Amino acid sequence: MQIGIVGLGRMGGNIARRLMRAGHSCVVFSETAKSREAIAQHGATPTESLAELVGKLTERPRTVWVMLPAGRVTEETIQTLSGLLTEGDIIIDGGNTYYKDDIRRAKELSRKGLRYVDCGTSGGVWGLERGYCMMIGGPKDAVDHLDPIFATLAPGLGDIPRTPGREGADPRAERGYIHAGPAGAGHFVKMVHNGIEYGMMQAYAEGFDIMRSKNSTKLPEDQRFDLNLSDIAEVWRRGSVVSSWLLDLTASALIKDPGLQAFSGHVEDSGEGRWTIEAAIEEAVPADVLTSALYTRFRSRQDHTFAEKVLSAMRFGFGGHVEAKPAGERSSEK
Repeated sequence: MQIGIVGLGRMGGNIARRLMRAGHSCVVFSETAKSREAIAQHGATPTESLAELVGKLTERPRTVWVMLPAGRVTEETIQTLSGLLTEGDIIIDGGNTYYKDDIRRAKELSRKGLRYVDCGTSGGVWGLERGYCMMIGGPKDAVDHLDPIFATLAPGLGDIPRTPGREGADPRAERGYIHAGPAGAGHFVKMVHNGIEYGMMQAYAEGFDIMRSKNSTKLPEDQRFDLNLSDIAEVWRRGSVVSSWLLDLTASALIKDPGLQAFSGHVEDSGEGRWTIEAAIEEAVPADVLTSALYTRFRSRQDHTFAEKVLSAMRFGFGGHVEAKPAGERSSEK
């Protein structure tokens, strides 16, 4: 299939590369010439404007995947595309947009005859090789039309044991992508996914902090243990009920830097955790762990512990997220 991709950052560029590896045709646009040139070396058709990108899409219906940070830049890009595309064409938002904005956008675009698909995309910087887990919202006809794209980006069955009793269920789920429901449903599920991620990461971080502090001089001498956190992370990866990719990333970080000296412990939040808590409030659903994990990130920007360094190491591992510098140390470059 032919697809336009807007935004060639850590994920957008790799999405284009994974699609082209499987024979799909990508027409791409980025504000940065260097990004366009880099992806063109892999076979993409680079363009210097949204209008040029739409003009070079020859397959109908035309499809444009927007992979930009949630907020104003995505809003403006979709508004511009809506004036360039025509009835039946499809716009995909693959970023971390707030699901209520998806619902509004879908209604606005439908009045122009355009179809809107929201795709919560998990996989970070590793998606090129591992594939992307995708949670998709939008009209069934559009999602079905795009199935070759989603099937290529998804990780596939892999070597994960199949869940007994799923015979006759939607096979897409065990291949790594689902059609969650109408517009907004995909990003809603991804939003909660990220809220859960906060809680899981916080649990690991606190556990490693407790073990690191077991050698504290505040404890009786015969109760002090000098624990090897790298070895503990590694052994937990093998047969333990707490094994996970997040633990894999933690083990990798600790073997390279046992004290995590490369991390300050300043932990950002990208919005989805806050939105998850807002949804919990609206639905009157208790979310003690997720709320606490979010608040801990707020506190980390004032007072850093080893737990926050573990969080920073995991965020860097799966998403390439670099810690923000304190206000007084910010670069003057724009």
